[in-house]
Amino acid sequence: MSLLINVYSTLQCVPEPDFPHTLLGRRDHSDPELAGHLDGFVQYALSLREQMTFTLYHLMRHLQRVRVQLSLEVSDEALPAFSAWAARSNVVCYLPDGSVRDAALRVLLAAGGDDADARLPYPDSAWQRKRQSDAILAEEGVHVPAHLPPVLAEEELLLRPAGEVLRRAAALFAVAVRAESLAMGRPIPVDELAERLPLAAAALSPAEVDFWHDPAPQEQAVVNACWRYEALRVLVWALRLSPAPLSRPDAICDVSALAQCLFGLNWEEALAQAELRPAAEILDQLDRHFRYHWACRQARQQQREPDGGLLPGVVMERHHALNWLVQFLGAQWDEVDTPT
Repeated sequence: MSLLINVYSTLQCVPEPDFPHTLLGRRDHSDPELAGHLDGFVQYALSLREQMTFTLYHLMRHLQRVRVQLSLEVSDEALPAFSAWAARSNVVCYLPDGSVRDAALRVLLAAGGDDADARLPYPDSAWQRKRQSDAILAEEGVHVPAHLPPVLAEEELLLRPAGEVLRRAAALFAVAVRAESLAMGRPIPVDELAERLPLAAAALSPAEVDFWHDPAPQEQAVVNACWRYEALRVLVWALRLSPAPLSRPDAICDVSALAQCLFGLNWEEALAQAELRPAAEILDQLDRHFRYHWACRQARQQQREPDGGLLPGVVMERHHALNWLVQFLGAQWDEVDTPT
């Protein structure tokens, strides 16, 4: 007997199947129909439960990160080898009975109920990074639940190009400088800023364009734009434009140091030489700030100060910038989400 299995992997490079099988189909995002198929799969999964559950939420996140779908026929005898390959490939499986299963074919989600032993799919390196983050936060006195999942693994990661990150940094800097000048009652003309920051104007997001051209923005819009210094600090760190490490988010960044660094930059030269830090360093910060953000939101719900002296505004801006860097859900700057 053979079993038809559709597998959904989040890895950039899926290992070649090393077990007896018949390959019926394979597609990635070069196939324009895959995105619609995955959206339909998410809706199907949601239809199996009346309420959101932990497993359903993270299954949905997995489906939103899928890079490759394969359709395979596998004999009963080859299923153990299939499961070993599936675990390495970080997949969830869909079977003809309508169930969604883990690499070992335990039921993650089905109309008739789930298997309590089913394991949500995350690469081993992501679990290791989570354990490191949990240990660091515990040492800092920041309390987060053990069930918070990992974030991306390096095998799943597709970072923004370094040149795009530099342009985004220029846009954030221009917006934040303009906001600061407005807040101080000495607005800097946008033409002057555009001349001093030649990459900025073309890199502005739609929301930033509106702010840029508004002669008298609302006070809250100015405040929000001033906070962009904290997101900018992440990109400056990621691009190695400053030797300063990305410290704990328990204090606002040194704006004068940022300004000195970026106003003194030869932007065209920097664009030609732009290079990001290693992916592992960026993911370390993302995993940690995901947990910091959870702790800040929990503190707000409980109407208390966050653990470890965390500053929620700094954490939120950093999490936004890091999620943009790793192309979380493929969102552009204005649409980036920071779920915890």
